[in-house]
Amino acid sequence: MAYLAPAEFTTKMVDSGESKIFMSTRDTVIRAFMAGATLALAAVFAITVNVQSGQPLLGAVLFPVGFVMLYLMGFDLLTGVFTLSPLALLDKRPGVTLGGVLRNWGLVFVGNFCGALMVAVMFSILFTYGYNTEPSEVGQVIAGIGEARTLGYKAHGIGGMLTLFIRGILCNWMVSMGVVGAMISTNVSGKVIAMWMPIMLFFYMTFEHSVVNMFLFPSALLMGGEFSLGDYLVWNEIPVVLGNMVGGIALTGLTLYTTHVRTAPNRVVVDAKAA
Repeated sequence: MAYLAPAEFTTKMVDSGESKIFMSTRDTVIRAFMAGATLALAAVFAITVNVQSGQPLLGAVLFPVGFVMLYLMGFDLLTGVFTLSPLALLDKRPGVTLGGVLRNWGLVFVGNFCGALMVAVMFSILFTYGYNTEPSEVGQVIAGIGEARTLGYKAHGIGGMLTLFIRGILCNWMVSMGVVGAMISTNVSGKVIAMWMPIMLFFYMTFEHSVVNMFLFPSALLMGGEFSLGDYLVWNEIPVVLGNMVGGIALTGLTLYTTHVRTAPNRVVVDAKAA
């Protein structure tokens, strides 16, 4: 499958991070918008499969289709730029600053949120016939997810917040591996397989993905979920964003960069007899 060695694709990671930092505002927002919308559509698809089949594993197996599509189209998720953009700063690429990294993150967040919100509005209309009926079965499940994954964490206080944060870390550990997966092959089939595996794992394990949640919780609120906007922000989105950031940087970006780009010197073996 034209596999690239880690030393090759980690250099591509740094190059990609640099290009995202210097990308125009227009292109950054458009690509992020489409990424948020595409991933939201995939979330609806997977939940629909779960509801209709009663098999959560099947939904997890099929969910990565959205992730694959958006990365093959060159769109950007917040979880991806959390991993890639800091590497260009760490590598001291000319002109790359902390402000540039934060600007990239902020623009991608806005674009992802707007794209996911658009899909949330569209499907809340579909599931309620323009807000004229009770939500469909899938809509009711989405509303229930919104309640369970805000008020459910809130009920456990600081322990719930810690659990939420760790689920965010674990999520972007896997999702960022999917982002890297798009770089480890030079043909489409290789990219798809490499991206598919970690995304399937994160979805089935119900880890917390900030961009998926940008769709789930607004759509749940639109369909009568019994939680507030404040609950969504405090007891899901904000700690999940922070967890995703830590997971992407610490468990994927830094580990690959330090061991394949800035490698430590090889050990020198001393011949005891010669000494």
